Amino acid sequence: MPQTVHRLIASTGQKLGLSGFQIQELIKSDAKHRFKISLANGKTFNAYRVQHSNKLGPYKGGIRFHPNVDLDEVEALAALMSLKTAAVVLPLGGAKGGVAVDPKNLSPDELEELSRQYVRYLQPYIGPDKDIPAPDVNTDPQIIDWMVDEYEKLSGDKSHASFTGKSLHLGGSEGREAATGRGGVIALRELLMHENQAARKLTLALQGFGNVGSFFAVVAAAEQPHWQIVAASDSSAALYNPAGLKAGRLQEYKASGGRFSEWHDDDSKIIDTQDLIKLEVDVLVLAALEDAITEDNMGDVKAKIIVELANSPINEAAQKYLTKQGILILPDIIANAGGVIVSYLEWLQNKAGEHWPEARVNAKLEEYMVKAVAEVYKTASAQDLSLKEAAFLQAIKKLTG
Repeated sequence: MPQTVHRLIASTGQKLGLSGFQIQELIKSDAKHRFKISLANGKTFNAYRVQHSNKLGPYKGGIRFHPNVDLDEVEALAALMSLKTAAVVLPLGGAKGGVAVDPKNLSPDELEELSRQYVRYLQPYIGPDKDIPAPDVNTDPQIIDWMVDEYEKLSGDKSHASFTGKSLHLGGSEGREAATGRGGVIALRELLMHENQAARKLTLALQGFGNVGSFFAVVAAAEQPHWQIVAASDSSAALYNPAGLKAGRLQEYKASGGRFSEWHDDDSKIIDTQDLIKLEVDVLVLAALEDAITEDNMGDVKAKIIVELANSPINEAAQKYLTKQGILILPDIIANAGGVIVSYLEWLQNKAGEHWPEARVNAKLEEYMVKAVAEVYKTASAQDLSLKEAAFLQAIKKLTG
């Protein structure tokens, strides 16, 4: 994944006539924080925060708790966040953080201690006008609430604007939990409109029915009745039902701890997770982790449109291959920007001491997403670029302008 991000930056920079030095400066991070967290029971974990660029505003980016977190991954994701905020025209920079840990192996007390220790190390380098972290893979409002509390104890700041993705009682925003999934629905709807396919009935397969994927499914079911999600996967298995899956029921099932490999509620067929991308569907939505499609499985894709709801779910070789096959790829830095857009709106609310109703938040999210897709589509059409190239082109122009 790091190679994919850096090569995309380099190839786009070359198209813009940037020198090798300028491209390296664009890839280079402003600061890298690498440290160890030791818990009272003796367990130790590698932890990271990379601040890529604050040219457009304070650093912004999530914190993930995952066993595979390492410095290269965090650095690539920080650069991706700089591009994302630039692509959707937010006055924010890019950062990313993480701890190499499987939170399922920690008790609630250990998880709280880990979260607070993470902030104790980083407190001098973060804050409402420096670097505003948020949740990411395996982190949630409870973890962010602990981090905010720790930051405020150490700094004296009481604005709650130091982190986003908080619980509502600590200054979180209405609509934040669903924002990335909702943004993906808006982005796909707008792409279809530009492609003159807005009224067409579509079948969709959804890889990754986690927080982002489940909200994509639920919002799509409510607002796009002519879209039919016929397959969805979690880490255990995929469900396939040509008659369509019930998104709300699946969301309830997952929230109660259910696994798709144990699903028995209807006549949906349980299939292997790897078989989901082979299905004959119109749209493939990738909402799991990085590198879901590589040289190993790119030839299996039957969909004509792919939505990158995860970060870098398609590697560089697969990007090129799929684009040559005429497959439209709605790029991650646009498709999954709903989360950072509503994080920005949360930060604005905190700074102003306000709390907006969900309808206002969703209307602002819609505004940003509609404009971003229109601009990317226009650039791609005018310059004969893929949507991914066009999105990177626009973002890099802003970061180097």
